[in-house]
Amino acid sequence: MLKIFLVEDEFVVREGIKSNINWAENGFDFCGDAADGELAYPLIKSKQPDIIITDIRMPFMNGLELSRLIKKELPQSKIIILSGHEEFSYAQEAIKIGVTEYLLKPIDSTELIKTIKHVAQQIILERMRKENFERYKREMEENETSMKRELFNGMIEGSLSIAEILEHGKKLGLELSAQYYRIVLFKYSTSGDESYSSELLTLSNELKHINKHYTAIIIFDRGIEGSALLIKGNSPDQLEAICKEYLIEIKAVFARYPSVRYFGGIGSMVGRLTHLSQSFESAARAFSYRFLLDENAIISCDELSTGNFDEGFSPLICASELNGLEFKKADAFLRSGDVGEIAFFVEGFLKSVGSTSHKSFLLKQYILMDVYITVLTFLKEIGAENVSLEEPFTDSGQMYEKVKDFQKAKDYIIRILATAIEQRDAIRTRHYHRMIEQAKEYINKHYADENISLNETAAYLNISPSYFSAVFSRETGKSFIRYLTDVRMKKAKELLKCTDLRCSDISIAVGYKDPHYFSYLFKKLQSCSPMQYRTSIG
Repeated sequence: MLKIFLVEDEFVVREGIKSNINWAENGFDFCGDAADGELAYPLIKSKQPDIIITDIRMPFMNGLELSRLIKKELPQSKIIILSGHEEFSYAQEAIKIGVTEYLLKPIDSTELIKTIKHVAQQIILERMRKENFERYKREMEENETSMKRELFNGMIEGSLSIAEILEHGKKLGLELSAQYYRIVLFKYSTSGDESYSSELLTLSNELKHINKHYTAIIIFDRGIEGSALLIKGNSPDQLEAICKEYLIEIKAVFARYPSVRYFGGIGSMVGRLTHLSQSFESAARAFSYRFLLDENAIISCDELSTGNFDEGFSPLICASELNGLEFKKADAFLRSGDVGEIAFFVEGFLKSVGSTSHKSFLLKQYILMDVYITVLTFLKEIGAENVSLEEPFTDSGQMYEKVKDFQKAKDYIIRILATAIEQRDAIRTRHYHRMIEQAKEYINKHYADENISLNETAAYLNISPSYFSAVFSRETGKSFIRYLTDVRMKKAKELLKCTDLRCSDISIAVGYKDPHYFSYLFKKLQSCSPMQYRTSIG
């Protein structure tokens, strides 16, 4: 029930309005009354009525003064002013304040309740529109994430001009203009990319809370690859300070989650949005060290040249310490690294083996053979068939030549890793294709169920929601909710064309129990109401 509050200094009028109308029978809750604005104001703040009926002329505080305070404190409340004066100036002032109705005394109960019901209908419609907008906004959040991801890819690939970058950013509500920029690549997980737990959900919410306080940092979801932070500043010192403060706060959060592994790569500072590819490349170089460091770390591209790593990484390791340890890191890279990271990884991998590998013939031979065996084992494990993997040596002369020339040895490792990752990605693509086809079949079968969701579909496929969301967006070019909405809208248009079903029945048939929300969404996406669409196709 909507709540009604009455402010009237004339006792007889106040009691008449209060007692002569059956408020509950008309669907209202009469929550209080007062004799003047001064007494009414604290009661109105406390009870927060939906509709306030107030006389215009009262002692201590008149109706116009009270209305001004109410519109500031409770802007959603509606005000009906009762006045015994026909002066235009009163009505004009009331309109400026935002009063909904202005009625002249005397007024009977029938006319008053009719006006109140009219105002109540306005409140209901406004709330409905707000609820529909909020629901639409929530449902489209995932779609916005996908659009931001496309914008980020366009910036680092150099496929967008500065005007296009700023225009796309404006559409997404992103302020991209600054004097200096830096990219940080970041990822966290528990046991793997597909893992999902309540702990990660809690951690994610904590990070979102922190991110709200940093307006100079824009976060782009990169799906399976983690996230990218675009840090802005109007001077190098300001950018460095923001970056340092944010990362300290982030590390403090992760310290409370010892089972979660995280890693970050900090890119170089650039002075133009069109130079972000340079910052991204250097960030990717640092980020590739996540396969080489056993501990959590956030390292800068500047540290790679000096070898000064915060997490105690030692660039030197002797042959007796290898024992296959470094090749576990190669195996980890094969499982989750990207083609674009291969050169960075091999560079760091050989650096982690140590400078002695440049001098020791046996050690270089050992490295090449173990990498070859690691790749071969991995390919067999993932079921790669008919793959011709280049052997490190076919004769002693070739072995001597390749081992003697460090660059040739490095190029060989890059080639066989690229072969393995290309095979892995091809197999994954086939797997993803089957998974997406299953998801589409599930959506087409259950779109009429209002409760169908990304989480429910992910559970059907037996994978985590976050992993499914990233794969679905990447493979279809649409977020899950946008794809589901498009399916529902397509079916709704078919029903509008081919049947004489009422819009409320069509709404239920395509998965929307609330016909008002269905109409709101249809108009938002099709630029016309369902009835206008039906009329237009005649």
